[in-house]
Amino acid sequence: MGFKEQQAAIQKELDRFIDLLGVLLPRYSKLLKSKDLTDDELNELGEIEHFLIGVNGRIGEIKNILEQDVFGHGLDQYYKTKQKALDGDLVAIQKLEHLRKSFEDAMVTGALIQWN
Repeated sequence: MGFKEQQAAIQKELDRFIDLLGVLLPRYSKLLKSKDLTDDELNELGEIEHFLIGVNGRIGEIKNILEQDVFGHGLDQYYKTKQKALDGDLVAIQKLEHLRKSFEDAMVTGALIQWN
């Protein structure tokens, strides 16, 4: 499977995930706002809440993996390119300048630093 196919598959799954949340979250909200819940509704509310907490944790894991992987590869590429540039490779010098600009932009926007 090539990149375009992977991209389409991931996008399809993300869209489906958002659609499913779009069904679940209003039900959760309705149950939260209800003053008189039956035992079944109270149980459902607890199950939905427990599930959403787990989903939120998984989303956090995915986000961390993406941030670490993308940043790690970018930093690795930067140092390899820097070494080639120091050795006099003209293409590497141009790439290094581009990478420096990208990292600088990311630092300015806060994309590389996640404030807790």
